Amino acid sequence: MKALLLVMALTLAACAQVPAAELPELVSIPGGPFIVGSDRTEREMAYRLDEAAYGHSVTRQSKWYESEPDRREESLSTFEISRTPITNRQYAEFIATTAHAAPDVDPATWRGYKLVHPYERTRRHAWTAGAVPKGREDHPVVLVTYADAVAYAAWLTQRTGRLWRLPTEREWEKAVRGTEGRMFPWGDDWNSARLNSHDRGPFDTMPVGSFPEGAGPFGLLDGAGQVFEWTATAAGTERQVVKGGSWDDSGCGVCRPAARHTRPANLKHILIGFRLVAE
Repeated sequence: MKALLLVMALTLAACAQVPAAELPELVSIPGGPFIVGSDRTEREMAYRLDEAAYGHSVTRQSKWYESEPDRREESLSTFEISRTPITNRQYAEFIATTAHAAPDVDPATWRGYKLVHPYERTRRHAWTAGAVPKGREDHPVVLVTYADAVAYAAWLTQRTGRLWRLPTEREWEKAVRGTEGRMFPWGDDWNSARLNSHDRGPFDTMPVGSFPEGAGPFGLLDGAGQVFEWTATAAGTERQVVKGGSWDDSGCGVCRPAARHTRPANLKHILIGFRLVAE
C-alpha cells in the first residue's frame, strides 16, 4: 500500500509542488532502542499531580493510567516527524484546493458526543466559509477526525512526492520523550510553565511552538499539552489512540508521553489535532 501511494505521489508531484516554506518543519528521530511505557512509580506520580490540581481522585478511581504498558525497551528505525502539530495555516491550502469539508461541527453532532464542553466553545475553533478563524492561523488545527488527518496526509503526499502519514503510538512516544523514558518531554520533574495546559494557560489553543522550554530531547515541540494528537494506532473497532494531553487538562498526568487514551475515529473535538511522519 505504501509503495502504491508513493508511485501515485511521484506521478502527481511534477504537476504541483508545495513551496518548502509551507511544508511542516521536520525533526529526525534516530533509529535504535528507547524506553516505552511507565512503571508504578510514574503512574502514582501522575495520580498525585491530578489530585493536587483537581482536588479529587477521579483519574485514580477511573484507573486512567493503568492501560499504559509496563516500562520496557523497544526499538524503531529512523524516521522524521513534524516539529509541531499541523496548523490551521498548513491545513488551509488542503481545504482551498480540494472539496474536503473545513473544520466545523454542527450542534446535534456535538451534543451526541456528550462532552463537557458547551457547543458555544467550538465556535472559536470552527472555520467560516472555508476560512481559518481570524488570529488562529498558527494554532493547531482541531475539529478534525482521524479520517480528516489521513486525508490531509494523502493530499500532502500527492503534492510533494514524499509519503506522509500519521505516526504510530510508539513513534509518537519516542519522538516526544526521547530514548531514556522521560516522564515529560523536558525531564522527570513537572513544570506547568513548559506547556499549554489549564494549570497556567488561557484555556484555549495557542500558536504552536509557544513553549520552546518544553521541547523534547530531539527538539519536538508541543508534545505535552496544547492538543491531543491522533495516531495511526487503532484501539478496537473504529477507535484510535490519542496522545499528549491538552489545553483543557490540569495536573498534568495525562500530558505525560507514556499516557494513552482512545477516542472514536469520527470524533471532531476542540482538544484533538495531529502531526505527521514523513518517509
